[in-house]
Amino acid sequence: MSESLFQRLRHLVAPEPERPSGEGSGHPDIRLVVGLGNPGKEYAETRRNVGFRTMNRLARRHGMEFSSAGKAALAEGIIGGRRVALAKPRVFVNVGGPVVWNLIKRLKLDDASELLIVRDDIDLPNGRLRIRPSGGSGGHKGVKSIIDAAGSDQFGRIRIGIGRPVVNGKPSWEPAHVADYVLSDPSPSERKLLDETVERAMDAIELAITEGLDRAMSEYN
Repeated sequence: MSESLFQRLRHLVAPEPERPSGEGSGHPDIRLVVGLGNPGKEYAETRRNVGFRTMNRLARRHGMEFSSAGKAALAEGIIGGRRVALAKPRVFVNVGGPVVWNLIKRLKLDDASELLIVRDDIDLPNGRLRIRPSGGSGGHKGVKSIIDAAGSDQFGRIRIGIGRPVVNGKPSWEPAHVADYVLSDPSPSERKLLDETVERAMDAIELAITEGLDRAMSEYN
């Protein structure tokens, strides 16, 4: 009888085992991180391709190399002790959804909830970072394409602010101004701030992978 009581007391005071990433946070583990951008050297340094640049630098930081995986460049490796894949679709941003969905199936993810997207955001000031666990496209056609292909908006996204074009001293919503702006290179001062934001985005991705999206949102939003 006394031994049974002792066993029960020991169970009550024993520390709870450490949870793996994602468990208990309300969000599954992240197994695929996709940076959005347009293929081709002419777009490499544009504001639109900040997602690609984040993937390139994150891969270098962790000794990962990209190779061809159908219509995407894919790098697989270990970040924070966890196996993860980084990807860059080799199609234009606005039609990248089917490529991302094929990657989800190729890597045998449970569903889109194990996906994290990194993309530019014209509605955030240059240098601002914002993390969300799910939601609509926010007017971004690349995200809409992924939602349509996956049949779900339940995936994380890291938005890197690039600001809006300024015309006659005021922010512009004109489609022609917006298109020219996102597909052009930032100024040297904007580039410096954007590069600093990419560094923070990489840190946020690492934290999201190892400790979950909630922790990353708390730290970087």
